[in-house]
Amino acid sequence: MKQALLKMHLAVFLWGFTGILGRAIELEAFPLVWYRVLLSSLFFLILLLIRKEKLKVSVKELVRFALIGAVIAVHWCCFYGAIKYANASIALVCLATAGIFTSIIEPFFLKSKFNFKEMIIGLIALIGMYFIYRFEFEYAIGIGMGVLAAVLSSLFTVMNKKIVDSYSPRLVAFYEIFFGFLFLSILIPIYTSYFPTVRFTPSNMDWVWLLVLSLFCTVWGQALALEALKKLSSFTTVLMVNLEPVYGIILAIIFYQENKDLGWGFVIGMLLIGGSVAIHSIQMLPADNKLRKRLNRIFICK
Repeated sequence: MKQALLKMHLAVFLWGFTGILGRAIELEAFPLVWYRVLLSSLFFLILLLIRKEKLKVSVKELVRFALIGAVIAVHWCCFYGAIKYANASIALVCLATAGIFTSIIEPFFLKSKFNFKEMIIGLIALIGMYFIYRFEFEYAIGIGMGVLAAVLSSLFTVMNKKIVDSYSPRLVAFYEIFFGFLFLSILIPIYTSYFPTVRFTPSNMDWVWLLVLSLFCTVWGQALALEALKKLSSFTTVLMVNLEPVYGIILAIIFYQENKDLGWGFVIGMLLIGGSVAIHSIQMLPADNKLRKRLNRIFICK
């Protein structure tokens, strides 16, 4: 269990670096993501071949992989767009609302009942987003892209629930990221017609950071998480993944001193979003759990 916890913490810590790497890479969001999905799909393919895992899937599943891969690619473009138009801290705080958006979107896809408690928690998160938007208005475009990234993250999470039990997670990741690469490749002529001056050639340091982002944050991070998932409960996993924005914001403050660029509106919004994520995590505990019972009295979320 201790090894699983360490592996999951390391995976989440690696994912926390995606924000500052997005700021370190000089490429704009679209070409940055194009290189990320290209390199990541190659690394996943090599890993699958080394492990001698079968690559064959049905045409129906390939279509599903393609749809989810396109959503993931657009999600990453929005996430890195949020970093470019605002900063890593704002992008990560926006992304922290993804789990709450999932609880709202999931009933539409899985035809389940709405959880009104989760909708109220989601409202708290949205109020937090309002504070960030209202008092950090110069980052309005970045905030909008960050929220869209969170919605798309919740969307592909729900879409994946119907697939992950049937195939190896590595195989799913390979096909989805590969189709994300194909989707963005098809869009390149359209993108360049609107943004003809955007540079697609990475600098020497861009190549270094792109390799780190693809190999360590994407492939290695997911491999560690998959190993840890075999022994960790779903609640423990979600709770630890919620630490990703925390790690990312701390790293952004350490490397870029982003706290100097953010006002009290961001702080209030972050506290509201963080509180909503904490309450949402508590609600995922079993109803008879002692910790949940105690925390319910504090947060009045019984």
